[in-house]
Amino acid sequence: MRGWDVEYLVTVGITSDDSMMFQTTGAAIAGLQSAAMGVPWLPVLSDGEVEFEIKDLEVAMTGDIDTEYNFSKIWPEGWIRPESLVIHDGDMDIDALVVGALRSDYQRTRIEMMCERLGIISYCPLWHHDSKSHMYSLVEHGFEVMFVSVSADGLGKDWLGSMLDNSSLERLAQLSQKHRFNIDGEGGEFETVVLSSPCMDRRIECTTESLWEGSRGSLTIQDARLAAMR
Repeated sequence: MRGWDVEYLVTVGITSDDSMMFQTTGAAIAGLQSAAMGVPWLPVLSDGEVEFEIKDLEVAMTGDIDTEYNFSKIWPEGWIRPESLVIHDGDMDIDALVVGALRSDYQRTRIEMMCERLGIISYCPLWHHDSKSHMYSLVEHGFEVMFVSVSADGLGKDWLGSMLDNSSLERLAQLSQKHRFNIDGEGGEFETVVLSSPCMDRRIECTTESLWEGSRGSLTIQDARLAAMR
């Protein structure tokens, strides 16, 4: 919308159970998004250690990694690799990194410091957007968003695999007020994946299985593939 050329999609796949910087669920979906967007994908591996995970990203962006090895570790066994998926290798000819941080100073500061070291711009187009307006804009602009993990009071097993639409968003708004959590999930209350968007020429279909652990749960994506838009 701003006239920028999107050259790559960069994804950090966390090999442990937690990360202060990056999403831990459904990282391989980004490879399918990349193929549907028609841009190369840079998969990055990190074990999520606080002191090193941003450095893992920085090293990857300088081209000093084996991207095919990273792909093999992130890409789930049994998933079909799209013919249109290009794994980037080597230096990145870019002048900016666009990140989706909404309010986390922890995330934004570390990304900005990394970009300064790399000599590129750090751009956060969603920074301090109104939470509710941000969520409604996703629905309004045609993003197909699926909940893949929940870990907040009020969010039960039924949210796993559910889609973000006007109805579920109204319910989410009511629950966020009642249980005092962030409606946009910025505090780690939930995680999502995007199955289709305005910049994708195909949508993602997937087979899933829920894992519920008393008060929190996650969705295992057993299989995912690209399909025609509805």
